[in-house]
Amino acid sequence: MGKYRAHLVWDWNGTLLDDITAVIEATNAAFEEIGLPPITLERYRELYCVPIPLFYERLLGRLPSEEEWAVMDGTFHRHYWSRADACGLTDGAAELLAAAREFGRTQSLLSLAPHERLVPLVRQHGIHDWFVRVDGRTGHSTSGKAEHMVRHLRALDGVPPERIVVIGDAADDAVAAAHVGARAVLYTGGSHSRASLEAVGVPVVDTLTEAVAVAEDLVA
Repeated sequence: MGKYRAHLVWDWNGTLLDDITAVIEATNAAFEEIGLPPITLERYRELYCVPIPLFYERLLGRLPSEEEWAVMDGTFHRHYWSRADACGLTDGAAELLAAAREFGRTQSLLSLAPHERLVPLVRQHGIHDWFVRVDGRTGHSTSGKAEHMVRHLRALDGVPPERIVVIGDAADDAVAAAHVGARAVLYTGGSHSRASLEAVGVPVVDTLTEAVAVAEDLVA
């Protein structure tokens, strides 16, 4: 694929897609199904983690039963995907993606959103062509992004890990980056509080413009 300054692996939910309001609404719909009180955005960001059953354990004080998990998971996805089409891109995202080629960057997209739902949504926003590859989750795994990242980089074929920076909104994005020898920059506009992101030990930023600038510095 040639040489370039950096290859950015973008996260989707909570990073390029500004969907945190839809996530909170869907989460509270899921909680209501099993009698949990609603959660605030601040509380969500304090507790959220991957795998998702562990997030629910933090809320319940125990792992959810199989029946509870099935109810919450089904309810969350039903409510989330009924709202996802109305979510916009994060401020500045489209412009940053469009400008990548001018600055010698390449970029791809890796998400834990189901692949068959992710691709049409990315196309709907008119940004699909800015990525050399778009990968969503296949199968029903509730684990993190690390193994998906391995497959994503293998498919990129020829992009060295030391030139890759993962930009995401979750601690799991940094874990996945470290798993393949890449770097990460974490964005505060999504699922985690700044404090929980800073505890990961990678750069934390408040805008995607900052994220790209820091990413360039990391591989310079």
